[in-house]
Amino acid sequence: MGAEGWAAQALAHAKPVVFWSDRDDAPPATPPLGANITADLTVIGGGFTGLWAAIQALEEQPGLKVVVLESERCGFGASSRNGDFCDSSLTHGLENGFSHWPADTEVLIRLGHENLDEIEAGIDRYGIEANFRRAAEVGVATEPWHIESMERSLEAHLSIGDDMELLDAAEMQARVHSPTYLGGLIRHNDSSLVDPARLCWGLRAAAERLGAAVHEQSSVTAVTDHSSALEVVTPGGTIRSERVLMATNAYPGPVRRPRRYVIPVYDHVLMTEPLSTKQLASIGWEESEGIGDVSNQFHYYRLSEDDRILWGGYDATYHFNNGLDPQHDQSDHTHGMLAEHFFETFPQLEGLRFTHRWGGPIATTTHFSATWGTAHEGRLVWVAGYTGLGVGASRSPFLRSRCAGPPSS
Repeated sequence: MGAEGWAAQALAHAKPVVFWSDRDDAPPATPPLGANITADLTVIGGGFTGLWAAIQALEEQPGLKVVVLESERCGFGASSRNGDFCDSSLTHGLENGFSHWPADTEVLIRLGHENLDEIEAGIDRYGIEANFRRAAEVGVATEPWHIESMERSLEAHLSIGDDMELLDAAEMQARVHSPTYLGGLIRHNDSSLVDPARLCWGLRAAAERLGAAVHEQSSVTAVTDHSSALEVVTPGGTIRSERVLMATNAYPGPVRRPRRYVIPVYDHVLMTEPLSTKQLASIGWEESEGIGDVSNQFHYYRLSEDDRILWGGYDATYHFNNGLDPQHDQSDHTHGMLAEHFFETFPQLEGLRFTHRWGGPIATTTHFSATWGTAHEGRLVWVAGYTGLGVGASRSPFLRSRCAGPPSS
């Protein structure tokens, strides 16, 4: 039986839910907004951006009245559906930064390094148990032309002082055993892995301990200007707020302007059952680094804390008219193709099963990096479009004290 047959068997009983949030110890939901209240800052969206922003605002100004509104559960969107790579880049990779902001790249790199350090410090400070750990990142070549791409990338990274090394096919296959590998490029600094759902839950708890009020199941239907304040309207109540941050990313919020810049595309992911000791030995991967293909259509994968393999990416899909619908979370075609690619990469894992399959929308932009803007004369700030490296970039240093006027996009 080939990869196609193994894939069909492996997917037969996979649950169509997100692995990271499919846990019995998830925190209970917070109550929806049920009254008319006032706030200094209202955050629309309970993902990484919204929760980090609430924490940063309260760290800088203790006693500030901060309210977080989430239409589902905190972390419902891309924040808990990703591959849990947490990179220092604020620009979706070094090459993309050089391409779009060459004059600012040095500053953006420094800010990205500082931001990743602050993420780690914040996780430690608030005792968030999210399995955060610094880990090497490996780009693997599976086509001959990838080698040239890696050589160019190595030169760029070395020019800014990154700790990188290029491996030939034998060295890469000795590190992680796959017959498809023709080489590898390893970055040892400024990348990490984290359990995204537990990070969201921990950030919610931290924000609440600092004094934020978090209301889940509270969708915002409108933001209107009432001279001295903005009114944030939900089905259960209205908030009169001095400032508003809209952090809904791929999902449409009450301000339409971001839709001119942000395109939702769907990414899909699989998670295997835990590997046995024999199966782990058959693939090596002793350092548990994060891995991704060096290609425009690429897979990303990593080992979980309990020795599962997360396998995602490759087939980013767009639906007509910026279509967003829960039915797009599941794709037999894409999940089947991902499973086939998995067994082509690791044929020695024949018989391994997938326990979870899911998908969800990523917000991307023409710069493949976050875009910022304002509305209501600068009293509302919006940010969206992290593309594929949003876990780290979503705690952007630009959010700090900038809710009345972010940097230009």
